[in-house]
Amino acid sequence: MMADVVEIQVVVAHSDRATLRVGEMFLKIDADQSRTDVEVEAMTMAPVPTPELLWRRPPVLALASLPGRALGRLQEPSTASPAAWVAAGAAIRTLHDALLPPRPGRSVDELASRLADECDWLVANGVLSVSVVTRNRRLAETVLRPWTPVFIHGDLQITHVFVDGDELTGIIDWSEACQGDALYDLATLTLAHEEHLDDVIAGYGADVDLDLIRAWWSLRSLTAIRWLAENGYGSPEDFPEVAVLRSQS
Repeated sequence: MMADVVEIQVVVAHSDRATLRVGEMFLKIDADQSRTDVEVEAMTMAPVPTPELLWRRPPVLALASLPGRALGRLQEPSTASPAAWVAAGAAIRTLHDALLPPRPGRSVDELASRLADECDWLVANGVLSVSVVTRNRRLAETVLRPWTPVFIHGDLQITHVFVDGDELTGIIDWSEACQGDALYDLATLTLAHEEHLDDVIAGYGADVDLDLIRAWWSLRSLTAIRWLAENGYGSPEDFPEVAVLRSQS
């Protein structure tokens, strides 16, 4: 009988949502069904490979697993081939060239307000030195400018991009998909993996402002640390985002 038991793996779990892997199926449990609505709609619209939607019974969304494995992990060197990173860049360009999704992203004013709040928290709690926060805040503020909105994934970290050999097999976790700055997706994918930035840009096939990508690294890192610390991801001292901020300064 034990041979019939399917292992249940907790992929991620925090106060907002949880994801479980059951065999070859992922169960995403989210108390906020508006995020699930965004995810389902984005996967339907996106012109890139996404997981097959198996069923939805609120608050659970069931998705088929993708072949291959994630492009890498934020805190570890990626073992994926350069060609796989190029393929990821090409897929991002395809997404950015698609019709806009209906959901607007955060405005420049909203981003500026959050940046200010998070920088104040980092300094007040002694997470980073004033000099590191100040330097990165100045960099981050350079992204607070008008941009032409495109269809962005919104949380395109490397664990959300799956490859098999040199081929991209799919992109997962679309709950943050919206209209936004193309460079944000490129920056999110390459955060803490600057060594693969050239490969991603080669696949993307367009001139991009590398200084703005680095500025998005600063903004994403500055605004992520408090959430990670408060949701059980360990000590900020061990976060790749903290290492990025220190390297930027």
